[in-house]
Amino acid sequence: MNVLVVGSGGREHALAWKIAQSPLAGRVYCAPGNPGIARVAECVDIGVNDFDALVAFANDKSVDLAVVGPEDPLSKGVVDRFAAEGLKAFGPDAAAAQLEASKSFAKRLMAKYNIPTAEYAEFDTPDAAISYVKEKGAPIVIKADGLAAGKGVTVAHDVDTAVAAIDAAMSARVFGDAGDKVIVEECLVGEEASILAFADGARVVAMVPSQDHKPVNDGDTGPNTGGMGAYSPAPVVDDALLDVIHRTILQPCVDGMAEEGAPYKGVLYAGLMITEAGPRVVEFNCRFGDPETQVVLPRLQSDIVPALVACCDGALDSVQLEWDSGACVTVVMASGGYPGAYEKGKPITGIDDAEGEPGVVVFHAGTGAAGDGLLTNGGRVLGVTASGAGIPAAIDAAYRAVDCIRFEGAHYRTDIGKKALVRLGRTG
Repeated sequence: MNVLVVGSGGREHALAWKIAQSPLAGRVYCAPGNPGIARVAECVDIGVNDFDALVAFANDKSVDLAVVGPEDPLSKGVVDRFAAEGLKAFGPDAAAAQLEASKSFAKRLMAKYNIPTAEYAEFDTPDAAISYVKEKGAPIVIKADGLAAGKGVTVAHDVDTAVAAIDAAMSARVFGDAGDKVIVEECLVGEEASILAFADGARVVAMVPSQDHKPVNDGDTGPNTGGMGAYSPAPVVDDALLDVIHRTILQPCVDGMAEEGAPYKGVLYAGLMITEAGPRVVEFNCRFGDPETQVVLPRLQSDIVPALVACCDGALDSVQLEWDSGACVTVVMASGGYPGAYEKGKPITGIDDAEGEPGVVVFHAGTGAAGDGLLTNGGRVLGVTASGAGIPAAIDAAYRAVDCIRFEGAHYRTDIGKKALVRLGRTG
């Protein structure tokens, strides 16, 4: 079968890489793709929100399955458009994608169906939000209601920071329409974990747990980013806790969405805080996480294509997933200045040397071609990914690979996976 992956980042590179390994896959295309993806798929110059061109291409190339990576086209109805043309697309339709596109929708759903999450209030004027923050005090969390490319959340440790975040979202409009409304939440205390799960509208099957690293600097300091690295497994989530998460969060979410008339098909991403009182939902996303996908998919021993198709067809009960017992770690190499202003066009060297290390694959997130060479073309540039027998071995391999790669201004965290080492009783 011919498959079209929609997107251009590290998540889409990992998806195309995994799909290309399937014996069921015929031609694999990616729109628009990137130079790394071009090594495993045929890239076509179509934007992720150009639905007319995507559908025309799928019809022309007899695409049997489209796999949509980013949240923006999902929230705008790309799956609905494919369905209207009689084409199969993996991901939630626009109604179900509200789970990520509107944090107020998600919070109301969780409240209605008793899904554990932080206490919250929603506001459509800055004055009301600021008054609430001053009443509650800090620490407190401010979230732009809509899509903000992973940057619309501020964990404020003092009231002034919270007020500034509200002003930035609602008055300065730094996130555009996403700041029409804000959610103000209690600040949960614990350790974060990410659970990606396949959903078919009725059933949900969790993948192996992972943990993302959002802040830009070591020690979880600095502004939040789209993700500076990840590892899997996440020792904070054992099998017993994963069962609790399935029973109290994942399945109730899928059941609730069906009850609301918006059956959820695709990947359900639950960003969790593991608190002393149990797991609490920090956010739901409507697609594969980035960079969590880069550490989860290398551990999937099963063919991914039947699982993708089963989600579309409401047939997840026909699929059994098998996972590698080892570990995987991704270290994101970013442009200097990210998530603020950064320069593009810096030559990249050493990727081939990095991939010469055992168990290493380098996923391209923000790269561009320059003749036979590569240039930086985004904030997050590369996801240097290594598999190993355990977390310590995977960390060591990932950083050996990072040491092979050079580009001007490269920034990366040096402590990816440290929390796992602490839980495993290791200090280095």
